[in-house]
Amino acid sequence: MAILCTARRAFLDNGYSATSMSAIAAELGGSKATLWNYFPSKEELFAAVLEEATREYRQQLTDLLKPSNDVRATLTEFARGFLTKLTTPDALRLHRLVAAEVGRAPEVGEIFYRRAPQRTRELLTGFLAEAMAAGQLRDEDPADAARVMTALCLGGLHQRMLWGQDEGGADKVAIEAERAAEVFLRAFGVRD
Repeated sequence: MAILCTARRAFLDNGYSATSMSAIAAELGGSKATLWNYFPSKEELFAAVLEEATREYRQQLTDLLKPSNDVRATLTEFARGFLTKLTTPDALRLHRLVAAEVGRAPEVGEIFYRRAPQRTRELLTGFLAEAMAAGQLRDEDPADAARVMTALCLGGLHQRMLWGQDEGGADKVAIEAERAAEVFLRAFGVRD
């Protein structure tokens, strides 16, 4: 949808606070009233942009995070996909935008959290709960385990790239993903 593409570009280029519905309508060549018919508020438009931006990735996660006999391989693949997604230029710009805007516009943080990190953790929590029930992981709180796994993924390469200290790349993502899965399994793997 052209509205979402235009709005996404405007939010990423200008930030949330500096982006107006009028400017988006002007860029589209339509009226503000038409835009308001689709999206009654800037918050709803931002939420729709995030929904669209994360839809394909959520489907990939849903397909990946099915019960598996090889938890290590699934966790490594999760970490690889998660890091690959979060280290794209647009994802890094979005994280920077949210961090910069949340003080002025707290709704930005809430909208972002509900549409991206929370949904990822919910999918991962479901997978981990099933692995724990099957005896493949220690019986712990799966939501806490999901927070640990995502933190392991976010704490290294992603942080360095977010702050402009690393260029990233597929090789670095692969190394980081394997390390995250290994550390996670040391903490939550079944002990002999």
